[in-house]
Amino acid sequence: MAGSPDHLFNLRNNFYLGSYQAAINNSDLPNLSPDDAVERDCLVYRSYIALGSYQLVINEIDSSAATPLQAVKLLALYLSNPHDKESTISSLKEWLADPAIGNNPILRLIAGIIFTHEEDYNEALKHTNAGGTMELHALNVQIFIKMHRSDYAERQLRVMQQIDEDHTLTQLANAWLNLAVGGSKIQEAYLIFQDFSEKYPMTGLILNGKAVCCMHMGNFDEAETLLLEALNKDAKDPETLANLVVCSLHLGKSSSRYLSQLKLTHPEHILVKRASSAEDSFERAVQSVA
Repeated sequence: MAGSPDHLFNLRNNFYLGSYQAAINNSDLPNLSPDDAVERDCLVYRSYIALGSYQLVINEIDSSAATPLQAVKLLALYLSNPHDKESTISSLKEWLADPAIGNNPILRLIAGIIFTHEEDYNEALKHTNAGGTMELHALNVQIFIKMHRSDYAERQLRVMQQIDEDHTLTQLANAWLNLAVGGSKIQEAYLIFQDFSEKYPMTGLILNGKAVCCMHMGNFDEAETLLLEALNKDAKDPETLANLVVCSLHLGKSSSRYLSQLKLTHPEHILVKRASSAEDSFERAVQSVA
C-alpha cells in the first residue's frame, strides 16, 4: 500500500524506544483498519506488560480475541507467574503446532521472546528465523548476540538495512551489534543513542544505551549521571539497576542498595543469579578452609 499513511508509526516508535506510557496515552487513533486495530491493541497491551501491569492484560484479553492478542496474553501469563511457566509454554507449543495460526508473526514473535527468556535460543530461532517483520528480524539480532554469534547478527542487520535503513529497529539493532562487537564500534553505538535522544523524548532505554556505551569507553561518571536520570524515570527498571551495580563498582562506590533492589524486584535477573552463585562459591570456599 505505497503512499498510504502509516497510522501506527508514532505508536510503534514510542513502544520500540521504551516510551510505554506515551504509547498507551496516544493510542486512541481514528479510522484504523481491522488489522491495524489489532496491531494497535497488541502494542498497547505489550506496553502495559513492559510496565509490569500483567494482570490488566490477562483480565482484558478474553478467549474470543484475535490470535495476536491471545499471544500477547500468553506473554503476560508467562511473566506474571514464573513458578507456573510450564503450562504457559505448553499452550504456546500447541498453538505453534496448529497449522491455522502457527505462522502468525505476533505468535512467532512472542514465542521467540519467551524461549529467549528461557535461554533456549535454538527453540526461539525455530520460530523467529524466517523473519517476516522488522520486530522478528530485530529479535533475531538479539538472539544471535546472546549466542555470541555476531556474524549471524550482522547478516540479520543487513537484511533490515535493505528493508529500511532508517527504521528505529534497524538503528537499535545496529547499536546492539556495535556494543557486542566493541572496540571502535562503541563510538558508533553511542552516536545512534545520541541521535535518538535528540529526536525523541528521553527514555530509560535510550539513557541505558548511552550509559553502557560510556562505561565501555571508561566514562563512568557520565554513565552514572545518565543511569540516575533513568532511575528517576523508573525506580524498578532491571537494566538500570543492573547497570548501576556495575557502574558503582567501577567508581569505587557501594552498589549494595541497587543489588538489593534488583534482587527484590527481579530475582530472576542474570546479574542476581551470577551474584548469588558467586556468593555460594565464596561460602563454600570459606567453609572448606575453616
